[in-house]
Amino acid sequence: METTESNAGHHDNLIRVEIVTTPEQLLHAYAIRAICFMEEHGVAARQTYDGNDYQATHVIVYAGDEPVGTARIRWFRDFAKMERTSFRQQWRNPRTVKRCAEFIFEHISRKGYDRVITHAKPKYARLWRTLLGFRPAEGKEPLLFAGHDEPYVELVKELAPPPNAITQASDAAVLFRIEGHWDAKSEFEAGKI
Repeated sequence: METTESNAGHHDNLIRVEIVTTPEQLLHAYAIRAICFMEEHGVAARQTYDGNDYQATHVIVYAGDEPVGTARIRWFRDFAKMERTSFRQQWRNPRTVKRCAEFIFEHISRKGYDRVITHAKPKYARLWRTLLGFRPAEGKEPLLFAGHDEPYVELVKELAPPPNAITQASDAAVLFRIEGHWDAKSEFEAGKI
């Protein structure tokens, strides 16, 4: 699942969605988040970078070589959580957001998960429901964060893991490969004994 490309982006530029695997890509993701959360919405740095980045899988969206969006995925026992989704203002369009989310859903389901959750303000929750197929999580009260004017609601989306979902029964070589590049033989693989 290495990368996804489409021409469905802003001004027909080439959109590329990737799993972050290099320090440069991670810096791009952090920069997008700083622009969106800190600069545009006034969220404090210590809340924007909350201590969960080193336990997460990050996704970066490029238009050509320019970083335009990001999200991170955190992994729990029986679900994944999509969070810190942010796009530069001129790239906040349904096609780009949907392409990023679909990439994330494919990645999560390839790892064998059948559920993803997210938390969103009500206006964004409507978008996640209509555009991405999320539904409100049953029995969960909205959560109000310090410094935010609206509570966040929890949303859930069911996923169908593919037949090639990674499990303990997967080929051992797959388990050593770079995150998201499970179908590409590593340069370090010498073969089977």
